[in-house]
Amino acid sequence: MSLFKDASIPAVTAGFVAVLVSYSGPLAIFFQAAQSAEISTAMMTSWVWAISLGAAVSGIVLSLWLKVPVVTAWSAPGTALLVTLFPGLSLAEAVGAYLTAAAVIFVIGITGSFDRIIRIIPPGLASAMMAGILFQFGVGVFESFASVPALAAGMLLAYLFFKRVTPRYSLVLLLVVGVVLAVVLEGASLEGVSLTLAQPQFIRPEWSWNATLSLAIPLVLVSLTGQFLPGMAILRGAGYNTPARPIVTLASLTSFVTAFFGGITTVIAAITAAICTSEEAHEDPSKRYVAGVANGVFYLVGGTFAGTIVALFTSLPGEFVAILAGLALIGAITSNLSAFAAHKDHLEASVITFIATASGISFLGLGSAFWGVVAGALAYQLLHRPWRQASREARREAT
Repeated sequence: MSLFKDASIPAVTAGFVAVLVSYSGPLAIFFQAAQSAEISTAMMTSWVWAISLGAAVSGIVLSLWLKVPVVTAWSAPGTALLVTLFPGLSLAEAVGAYLTAAAVIFVIGITGSFDRIIRIIPPGLASAMMAGILFQFGVGVFESFASVPALAAGMLLAYLFFKRVTPRYSLVLLLVVGVVLAVVLEGASLEGVSLTLAQPQFIRPEWSWNATLSLAIPLVLVSLTGQFLPGMAILRGAGYNTPARPIVTLASLTSFVTAFFGGITTVIAAITAAICTSEEAHEDPSKRYVAGVANGVFYLVGGTFAGTIVALFTSLPGEFVAILAGLALIGAITSNLSAFAAHKDHLEASVITFIATASGISFLGLGSAFWGVVAGALAYQLLHRPWRQASREARREAT
C-alpha cells in the first residue's frame, strides 16, 4: 500500500504536533463554552469525542483521496461564538443551528460556489466580525489578573518567551507550563486524571429563529472566511491546487453526524495546516499527505480517550482555561485586526462591525455577532455605496 511506502517519521511527527497544538489552544475555548452552557462532564466528554471524530474521519479520508495533507478541525471562532450565547441558548437549539450551518455549507460545497460567495462578502467586515468575537478572550487574560495574578503573569511571560524562542511549539509548551503553575500556585490536583474512554451522548436537536440568526448564520460566515478561506490559501500556497469543492462538501457531511453528539462544524484547519504542509513534514510534497492521515489517526486516539482530556481540563482552575484560550487566540485576533484595517475602502464599516460584535450586545434574543454583521452591512451600503460602483462597471461593460 502506497501509504506505508510513503510514510516517514517527519510526516507522522508533524501530524502529532498539529493535534497537540489543537488540544493545547483551541480546545480551551471549547471548555469555556461548556462552562458557559453549564453542561455535565459526560456531555463535555461527548463534545470532545465528536469534534475529534469529525476532524479524524474527514482528515483521513480527504488526505488519502486527494493525496494532499488536508488537516481538518472544529471551528474555533464558531466555538468562541458559543461562549457569548450560552446559557441563553439551549444545547438542543445549538445542535439545530449546527445542522442548519452544515446544510448551508454542504450546498456551498456541492455546487462549487465557495469562491464566488467569498468574493461577495466584504473581506473587512468578515475579519472585523471574527476579531470582535475573539476580542473578549484576549481581554479575559488580563481580567484573570484580579483573581489569579501569579498564574496569569506566569502564563503570559511563558507565552511571550516560547513565542520568541519556538513559535511553532509555543502553545504545547504553554500548556505544560500552565498545568505546572496551576498545581504549584493554585493547588490544582491531577489525582483524578486517568485513561477514560469516551461515551457519546445523543442530543435531540431543536430549531428556532433565535438560534438560526444568532448562531447558524454567523457560524457559516466565520467558518467560510475564518477557516475554509485561509485553510485553502495555505494549501495552495504550499503548491497544492486542490479544488475547494470536495473539502467543503465532505467537511459539511461530517458535521451532520457529529452535530448530534455536540460536535460543532468541521472545517479545514488554518494554523495547524501549516505544520503538515511545510517541508518539515517531508521534502517531497507528494508524500506530505501522510501527515494529514497521521493527524487524523491521532485525533482518533484523542477522541477515544476524550474522558481523560476532560478530566485534565476540569481539574484545573477555570481561570487557567480562560488564560490559555485568550493567549492561544492572540495570533488570530492580531491577524483579523490587521486584515480588516488593511481594507481602507470600507474601514469605517469594518470598525462598526468590530465594535458591535465585541460589545456582547443581546437584543431581541439575538447575539452580538448577528448585530455586528447587520450594522456593518448597513454601514457598508450607506457609507461606501457599492451599488453605484457596480452600476458604473455595468455601464462600462455595456459600452
